[in-house]
Amino acid sequence: MRMTASVIVKKLCAAGLLGLAGMGAAVAATTVNLSYNGAPDPQKNAVHVFAQTLKELVEEKTQGELKITLYPNSMLGDEEARMEQTMAAANLNIASFSGISPLAPEIFVSAIPFMFSGFEPARHFFDGGEYWKALSEAFRERTGVEMLAVVEEGGFLAFTNSKKAIRTPDDFKGLRFRAMDPSQVALYESFGATGTPIPWTEVYMALRTGVADGQMNPPMYIILGSLYEVQKYLTLANIQYSDQFLVGNAAFLDSLSEPVRAAFHEAVREANQKARTENERDVESRIQYLADKGMEVIHLTDEERAAFRTKAQPSYMNWLHAQGIDRKWIDMALKDAGLEPVKE
Repeated sequence: MRMTASVIVKKLCAAGLLGLAGMGAAVAATTVNLSYNGAPDPQKNAVHVFAQTLKELVEEKTQGELKITLYPNSMLGDEEARMEQTMAAANLNIASFSGISPLAPEIFVSAIPFMFSGFEPARHFFDGGEYWKALSEAFRERTGVEMLAVVEEGGFLAFTNSKKAIRTPDDFKGLRFRAMDPSQVALYESFGATGTPIPWTEVYMALRTGVADGQMNPPMYIILGSLYEVQKYLTLANIQYSDQFLVGNAAFLDSLSEPVRAAFHEAVREANQKARTENERDVESRIQYLADKGMEVIHLTDEERAAFRTKAQPSYMNWLHAQGIDRKWIDMALKDAGLEPVKE
């Protein structure tokens, strides 16, 4: 069971982790931990490319006043544990939806399926949209953690499965799919499939043993998890923009001197731009890699993708409403994405 924001904060307070003395010591050390998922492999993990670049730029631009120690492969704990650490002390963390959503379920609004036609509209949504600005402010107020960057993790989500080529929503009927979270279960059900939440660490075996017939991830994660060994078909549907979120302890960041803080934020922007450039450059080569490994690649037409959108978006909206997410967040996000607000 995931903890709510209030429970997590109470737990931290009870443990005495929010004391000012501890914060002062962490700041004085000028070394901050950066934790994230996935292997430290630049060929397979776009998040690692960002983290390594950020470390180098921060240390260069602050002339060594601020140093970053990298902890890949979730070495400092799972998503919940790492977010608690970031709330409690001078830490940085690259969190996925499962790290952010217990504290800000409104994050799921940014994953409305088929909301973006490509990289540029998605980047504009997060870099300059009112929804993301408002959510970042709300997240800091609730948690004491600052949203620093939206980090691309390998492109757009694609469907894979071991049974048949998928070109229409009807092709999903009767199939079983691994879901990352309940929002993906709702998406699969809108197509007539069943969805079962399965942790990433268990996905390969679930696909190999037939517990699930398919899953969805960007090409980078399909390679990272060697899923091409147990999946035959790859449908490039541009379902959702695949991203994670660089967050940091706000009190720690505010405590930095103005020059160091400015240099840090400049490094974040530069690292993110470099990671985006490299990620977009590598998308086609990753797809080709999967084809070379024996996967059948299905490219959808605009009309075929529209059929998926027509099925998926109403179901996903209903799921958002069922989570009690205020409609203002949905309307704000749709406006930022250039789409029509939900009708009364």
